[in-house]
Amino acid sequence: MESNQLELWNKLNENNSLKEIQEYVNKINEIRGFNSQDITKTMLLLTEEIGELAKAVRKDATDMSVDSQKKYNYDTIESEVSDVLYVLLCVCNKLKIDAFSCLKEKEKKNINRTWE
Repeated sequence: MESNQLELWNKLNENNSLKEIQEYVNKINEIRGFNSQDITKTMLLLTEEIGELAKAVRKDATDMSVDSQKKYNYDTIESEVSDVLYVLLCVCNKLKIDAFSCLKEKEKKNINRTWE
């Protein structure tokens, strides 16, 4: 790991807020040169990562059949969840969306919904 990335990574812990994690993603993307990537490409990447998460869930958490020769080509569910979260925060950063604020606002609306 590059020293700047390692320094930022070392600051990550379970007490970080969502805002702090979103800022971490932004700083890491600056270092890696990904912040200039077009939003459509980032959305395509998010879609791909969601598909990889679906494949990992299918492989590990269902009784659905998978190609036994490809079974170990897929990463863990946890790894794929991490990828989805990371790229989703990239989308938020590109669109100047505070992920925490929009989650809180949406949940305010969801509280008043009837769930059956």
